Amino acid sequence: MVYCPECETDLDIEEDEVDEGEIVSCPECGSDFEVITINPIELKPVEDEDLDDDDEDEEAEDGDYS
Repeated sequence: MVYCPECETDLDIEEDEVDEGEIVSCPECGSDFEVITINPIELKPVEDEDLDDDDEDEEAEDGDYS
């Protein structure tokens, strides 16, 4: 069993259901985690900066029509 590092809820993730680098979310607290290893499953919190970078890239592409 894999537990949320934030709220310790059982995430119900199996090793054969995820890949390294995949992002999983806790249904209880809403935190996002990246799968670091799958045997055993290890999770790393996804930093807000990583998500913000994607948004900025999209905005730059949308606004570059000169």
